[in-house]
Amino acid sequence: MTEGPDITTLSNELTYRKYLMNKDKIREFFQKISIPEYIALHNISLDQEMSSIYEGRTYLKELSEKMQLTIRQTSKMIGDLRDKGLVTWSHDGNGSEGTYVTITEMGQKLLKEQEEILQAYYGKVIQKFGKENLIQLLQLMKQLETIMSSEIEEMTEMSGAEVLTDHDEYNG
Repeated sequence: MTEGPDITTLSNELTYRKYLMNKDKIREFFQKISIPEYIALHNISLDQEMSSIYEGRTYLKELSEKMQLTIRQTSKMIGDLRDKGLVTWSHDGNGSEGTYVTITEMGQKLLKEQEEILQAYYGKVIQKFGKENLIQLLQLMKQLETIMSSEIEEMTEMSGAEVLTDHDEYNG
């Protein structure tokens, strides 16, 4: 009875697959904004549609947590989106209560254009791969991501030092 691939082989394959998914091929679909900017705009737009409590505001701290970025990284990205006219960036009171962003009409238009590009591509992919297969894969990926995150936390706590540095800075 064979055991199948060992942990090293599986680890390398998982790392390689993640690398391929993040490589330049998918970035070809993002001409006007980056993938993180698209994700931020999408989240800001969703908040605007869903939240009557916060008057459509997305607080920088919440966006930072959702995107798993530092406040500094999120601030830089939001500054870039603001400079492109895609969001407005404001604050409550004197700013100590938090800063927030809202998507502009131009931001909504660009987001819609980007979504149409992705829908055209992923529509074909989903048709060939199967919707149920994709749903199952996404559920499994979420489970895997949760386990991987908890392992990183445990390793960090056990070592008493950071196992990982701020790798998002150079991974993009």
